[in-house]
Amino acid sequence: MTPSFLGGLSFALGGRKLSVEESVAAGRTLSGEAELSDAGFRFHHVCTDDESAYDLALAAVGGRPDQPAGIDAIVYATCLPVNANLAPPSRFEASGDVKDLMDYPASRLQAALGLDRAIVVGVGQQACTSMLGSIRLARGLLAAEPEMERILCVSADRFPPGARYEQAYSLISDGAASCVVTRHDGDYRLVAAHHITNGAMVSAGDDETVGAYFSYTHRLVTELLAKAGRTPADLAWVVPQNTDPKAWRILARLLGLDDERVFAASLADVAHVISGDNVVNLSWLEERGVLESGDLVVLVMAGYGMNWQALLVEKT
Repeated sequence: MTPSFLGGLSFALGGRKLSVEESVAAGRTLSGEAELSDAGFRFHHVCTDDESAYDLALAAVGGRPDQPAGIDAIVYATCLPVNANLAPPSRFEASGDVKDLMDYPASRLQAALGLDRAIVVGVGQQACTSMLGSIRLARGLLAAEPEMERILCVSADRFPPGARYEQAYSLISDGAASCVVTRHDGDYRLVAAHHITNGAMVSAGDDETVGAYFSYTHRLVTELLAKAGRTPADLAWVVPQNTDPKAWRILARLLGLDDERVFAASLADVAHVISGDNVVNLSWLEERGVLESGDLVVLVMAGYGMNWQALLVEKT
């Protein structure tokens, strides 16, 4: 496989930071304050009325320390289909013109950043795993097309007005994440990627989703490490999504991992940022200054009970 690297991690969150107490009182959740607090959630971030998923994407890309010069492709991922079109539904209802269903945020981002030679690719239908899916796709593009050097990956989602900000007992935040996948230099070498889909679970309820989480995540990590010829003992860190920490204490035992090496410290302040948790938590881990060259880190995400994705990366 052509060597590829990951760097330039950045993220942006919805403009309103709300406490669990505030959102429970406002009816934004299904669970009560005690249940969400017991799962470790303290705050989450919700977009203001005039803030779109595209605004979050632009903020995430603009928040990177280096501006995305020399980008050959943008892989733009959304979890919710409504976030893949910038036009409000009323525009199509008034016009009957299908162009109003195709106001693509990836194209807007390419134009806004002046990346004239970058192609755009949209990723959807991978639920919360779509950020990891975009990185995997970028890795494949670099391998398939030698003229490509740098690919910008972006994931951005916000819940629509009136939505409940809870899924599968996790408190949700609106947010976006970005990174750059390159052929030569980066903060992490991409070692291996793995993806499992069970489309039959598209109609699963929250309890069924949680029940499947353990078996599929165990299988995902086990198969990923087998691809790379590694074992759980080789891992320095596990960086998962922001879900109840008790889940990963169980999974750590099942996988033979030290649960102190599972890092999801942003959960209390940030909650579950749809597809952005891995970028958020890896950024927080970087800030701790504990990563060393050669450390192997696995990024793990489950998506709506029907997709599971993981990346194995090595700190450079």
